[in-house]
Amino acid sequence: MSELTHFNEQGRAKMVDVSDKQETTRTAIAKSSITVNESIYKQIESGTNKKGDVFAVAQVAGIMAAKGTSTMIPMCHPIALTGVNIRFEWMIDLERAHYEVGIEAEVKTTGRTGVEMEALTAASVAALTIYDMCKAAGKEMVIGPTMLMHKSGGKNGDYDRKDLPC
Repeated sequence: MSELTHFNEQGRAKMVDVSDKQETTRTAIAKSSITVNESIYKQIESGTNKKGDVFAVAQVAGIMAAKGTSTMIPMCHPIALTGVNIRFEWMIDLERAHYEVGIEAEVKTTGRTGVEMEALTAASVAALTIYDMCKAAGKEMVIGPTMLMHKSGGKNGDYDRKDLPC
């Protein structure tokens, strides 16, 4: 059984001390998605959304979110990120009238702690930004699932998701 590392001797929350950990190159990739209606799909693709370029704004929001993760998630360490990339991909099924944006966030650093939370936060905030920019055209959008797909670096080694959602 593993020791609970985020509690001090009084049983209260603490930030883990990573000073003795090795600096390594660390990468994390997280995915999320948002399902939209046909009208929203057409707005995004044609660039006619009244708030502007939906993917451009969501991309910047995701990058900013990765950089600010430690200000939102209490036990996350501030990390000097060396790279953040957000990608969008349409997954469309015209027979079912299904319009879904796949969001992938890749975050990198060289440091003593990983960037999984930064990647998950970036993907989540990018999805939330798409919702915010498109909510006037329909509030039935669905966000998720959001998940870690890959991580590398650190003493626990690499992780690659094996169970992919339907």
